[in-house]
Amino acid sequence: MLFVLALFVLGGLSAPRIMRAGRLGFLILSAIPLTAFTWLILHAPQVLGGGGLEEQIPWVDQVNLNLDVRIDHLSWVLGLIVTGIGGLVLIYCARYFSPRAQGLGRFAGVFVAFSGAMLGLVTTDNTLALYMYWELTTVFSYLLIGHNFTSSASRRAAGQAIIVTTAGGLAMLTGIIILGQISGGSYRLSELVSQGPYLVSTHGVLISTAVVLVLIGALSKSALIPFHFWLPAAMAAPTPVSAYLHAAAMVKAGVYLIARLAPGFAHLPQWRYVVITAGLGTLIVGGFRAMKQFDLKLVLAFGTVSQLGLIIVLVGYGTPATLLAGLALLVAHALFKSTLFLSVGSLDWSTGTRDLRELSGVGKQCLPVAIGAGLAGASMMGLPLTAGFVAKEAALEGLVDSNGLDTFTWIVIALGSAFTVAYTLRFWWGGFATKPGVGRTDVKHPSWLMTSPIMFLAILGIVVGLNANTLENVLAPYAHTLPGDRAHLAVFAGFHLPLFITCAIIGVGGVLFVLTRRFATKMHTYDVPLSADGVYRWIISELETVSGWATALTQRGSLPAYMSMIMTFIIVAVPLSLWWGGVETIARVRLWDSLPQAGVALVTAIAAVLAARSRRRLKAIMFIGVSGYGVALIYELYGAPDLALTQVLVETMTLVVFILVMRRLPVYFSARPVIAVRHIRLGLAILMGVAMSAMAWLAAGARSLTPISELFHDEAYAYGYGKNIVNVTLVDIRAWDTLGEMSVLVACGIGISSLLFINARSGRVDRFRNLIIPDADLAHRSRADNHVWLAASRLQDPAHRSVIVEVGTRLIFHTIFIVSVFYLFSGHNLPGGGFAGGLLAGIALVLRYIAGGRYELGAAIPLHPGHLMGSGMIIAAIAALAPIALGGTILQTASLEFVMPIFGPVKLATALFFDIGVYIAVVGFCLDIVRSLGAEIDRHIEQDEEPESNRVSHLVGEVNP
Repeated sequence: MLFVLALFVLGGLSAPRIMRAGRLGFLILSAIPLTAFTWLILHAPQVLGGGGLEEQIPWVDQVNLNLDVRIDHLSWVLGLIVTGIGGLVLIYCARYFSPRAQGLGRFAGVFVAFSGAMLGLVTTDNTLALYMYWELTTVFSYLLIGHNFTSSASRRAAGQAIIVTTAGGLAMLTGIIILGQISGGSYRLSELVSQGPYLVSTHGVLISTAVVLVLIGALSKSALIPFHFWLPAAMAAPTPVSAYLHAAAMVKAGVYLIARLAPGFAHLPQWRYVVITAGLGTLIVGGFRAMKQFDLKLVLAFGTVSQLGLIIVLVGYGTPATLLAGLALLVAHALFKSTLFLSVGSLDWSTGTRDLRELSGVGKQCLPVAIGAGLAGASMMGLPLTAGFVAKEAALEGLVDSNGLDTFTWIVIALGSAFTVAYTLRFWWGGFATKPGVGRTDVKHPSWLMTSPIMFLAILGIVVGLNANTLENVLAPYAHTLPGDRAHLAVFAGFHLPLFITCAIIGVGGVLFVLTRRFATKMHTYDVPLSADGVYRWIISELETVSGWATALTQRGSLPAYMSMIMTFIIVAVPLSLWWGGVETIARVRLWDSLPQAGVALVTAIAAVLAARSRRRLKAIMFIGVSGYGVALIYELYGAPDLALTQVLVETMTLVVFILVMRRLPVYFSARPVIAVRHIRLGLAILMGVAMSAMAWLAAGARSLTPISELFHDEAYAYGYGKNIVNVTLVDIRAWDTLGEMSVLVACGIGISSLLFINARSGRVDRFRNLIIPDADLAHRSRADNHVWLAASRLQDPAHRSVIVEVGTRLIFHTIFIVSVFYLFSGHNLPGGGFAGGLLAGIALVLRYIAGGRYELGAAIPLHPGHLMGSGMIIAAIAALAPIALGGTILQTASLEFVMPIFGPVKLATALFFDIGVYIAVVGFCLDIVRSLGAEIDRHIEQDEEPESNRVSHLVGEVNP
């Protein structure tokens, strides 16, 4: 099964390149869902025979998130719908979109990825994995709905859909976690359902809360009241998206989840209240609103909302008869509603409009589309011999023979079904009939690639209806997991009450259709005073107002204000936490172990105070540097040379960054605040220091178990093959954290550059060889060629040159780089490592820049920093994944031992390759800082100082012919 899902991942990633072939790419990509469809068909004997397919695939065992697969009758049927209709819609897309349409590669990739996520959702047996697939479908649907991102309506609809469904998904996740915890830590879906009755009897209130939360997620996904408004708005998406997501796939996710959980929880009172109330209300509201629409796509959209309400009622009602009818209606709905949406797409493509008031005589000109829409409409109305008729007859038969709630339910279903008949007739009449008073619509005939999927799905709806016994054999085994009498599906069950109700439904629906034609305009303009859509807009508006107020209050653009807020919170939170949790053990206070430690701490503290009192920026930076180096010395005095080395290197780079930025800042700090404010800030600072000291002191005594760090020494050598515990921790024990920190580092580098390289993020590498410099100017700037110590020193103004710095840089630059490489290779057993080595190499680049300027930096390393950072990330990722190919686990370290000439025996840990990635990324980051805050600021200064009339580009690439 993972191989099948991998096809969708590969297809989604390859789609942009495949779509370079034009619309033919859709036909190529359709092979992916159709291959999955064939794979499911080939496993039909095993699934329908009762064996099913099960596969347990461990993934993140610590949180019970596994990619377990379980395909039974329900999953198999949903899988066929997802893959089969998905493949047909992709074939349809091959002619629906214009050859000149933009963004087809992105659209096709997201569409295929959505299909894979949906297939994973209906086949997984892990509730956490189900939530993962659930949110993937949410994200992909957001991208598909908002495909036309230049349209404000598309963007608004996509945003509305993702907000509503994500909110419901978060509620569902909370319910899933509660269910997993009270079921003994098991997150297997099949085990959860089997334990349902026991959990209900032992965890009354808790299980009810969890089930209601899960139902909220299902209702939001399937667009039931009060979340129903997002689906009609999502009709801003391209019609193939509506035909797939909003008829056959995405909205079925909530139906699937309710059907899956029904055998375990349908007898819960809260379940029935939520399912029946939301389902019946949605059936009526959606049906009524569908009858008054003029846009054919909105007719189907509100009709889809109505039908989803009916399906939810049936699958969640809690009896085998209604569950079987609901599953049969689910299959029928996927067939007829996707057919109808594709028909609307063909009408829009052929005529340029979906307004039924402007369409007339289209049926005679697009006969295949009209026939397909007619057959699908017949199934949606529940006319005999169709799949819709079989499902609705079974539903009525399961309800009419009872009293009480069942009677109320079937009466409401009958009324909603009459609405369905009315809006179905309105749809077909509006789209295909010849209307008096409306001119004949010009039509261009759609391609057979567009009409074939329509006809195939429409005819399949009739075939499924005529083979009701086969459909029963497929669906009944799952329906009968609920207790109750055996249920049946039949093409014709005889002349009984359900058939008479069906006839009455058709008659009433026809009358409603005639009435809606007469009063359509008045119905269309009328709306209820309070609507879910209006409530949503009000909530969003109020949230924006509150967020604006909160932002204005907290995000003032003032660093002192930000620090004051943070400190105030901590100062208040620490006493409250101590009062709430209490203090059990207080550790003995030991101020220092030796007098040098006390002396260094005192100097560090004095430097920090002097930095705070400094008026000049440079003076403050120097005192901050003293504090930073003092902390490094404290690390060394406590026996942590690796931390001390890293602190020194970080502090050095920090000082460089400060000094580079200072060139664009005033020499003095701004005016000091008034005395009262200064006293408040001083008090906050003192209280903050006391609070942090108290936290550290009390935390030291609160430990009740053996620190895990005590195991690091043995683990680092036994599994990481290194003696430097710090470095082994970074590249092996907690290498996942390091990989994430590398990503943050790269993101910060990109962010810094983006603030400065406003016109061109890619930037250019300033190289000496690219300059056009007159010979006279070059002679003026250089005393003699044999006195040039650095490549770009000739460009320096003699008044600002320092021969001592140039000579020193020339002598030690390569030595520093060699030492940085030594740190890289020795860091697994000695102080150093990729991070420290990369920082040291970055300091060497800083020195080269200070000595020779921005062109000297380009001569030192003529590479784009983005390429270095990206290469480092790629090397680290390959090093992390390589052990999997060799039968190990991700980020696993192995020891390589071999003999080298001259060096002799060599023992090498494979974590070195991961560390090389860290080294290259850090070098790229340092280069990006120097290039952005150094070279680019130099360029800005030159532009500011040079008169506008004399600004002439010196770079070859910028010289105009």
